Amino acid sequence: MFKILLATKNKHKVREISDILKSRATVVSAFEELNIYDDIKEIGKTFEENACIKALYISKFADDYVIADDSGLEVYALGGRPGVFSARFAGENATDEENNKKLLKELENIDDRKARYVCAIALAKKGKIIEVFTGELKGEIGVNPKGDNGFGYDPIFVLKNGKTAAEISPEEKNKISHRAKALKKMEKYFRDWGDRL
Repeated sequence: MFKILLATKNKHKVREISDILKSRATVVSAFEELNIYDDIKEIGKTFEENACIKALYISKFADDYVIADDSGLEVYALGGRPGVFSARFAGENATDEENNKKLLKELENIDDRKARYVCAIALAKKGKIIEVFTGELKGEIGVNPKGDNGFGYDPIFVLKNGKTAAEISPEEKNKISHRAKALKKMEKYFRDWGDRL
């Protein structure tokens, strides 16, 4: 069991990643652990680039492993938008509800509502990127928000079973999510490399 610093201020992400990795690592917010108050500018054009920017920045202040997640929603009919702008689709400090409303408005007269969640997780240590892991979850955008679980676009992201990602339990979501898939790849990497990391 070892400690991983997570480069996020998002409490939902800390809880979700902690739940997924609980048998292997203790996950804590890097910002709280290191008392860092800076806002890291996500200037990358891809999820991978943004994850690396965040992981590298935090890893310079710590001896522990650092992971940074950058994830979001890509809607095929919108050319992959909102993409890396998922969290601020409706504006710089937009709420989840505002982002969802904007997306539903843009899809009002569009039949093709296929979409995917994408997650990139960068693993870094002492100012060096060790590896980047990715995962995706395919679905489509519903017409109305449903469910009280999850966060982000979960209330309008419809899974293959017909339920939104906000209608399933956190335990179910943590088995199938884009983030869970990326983290499983990271877990395998730790198992395979062990002390060599």
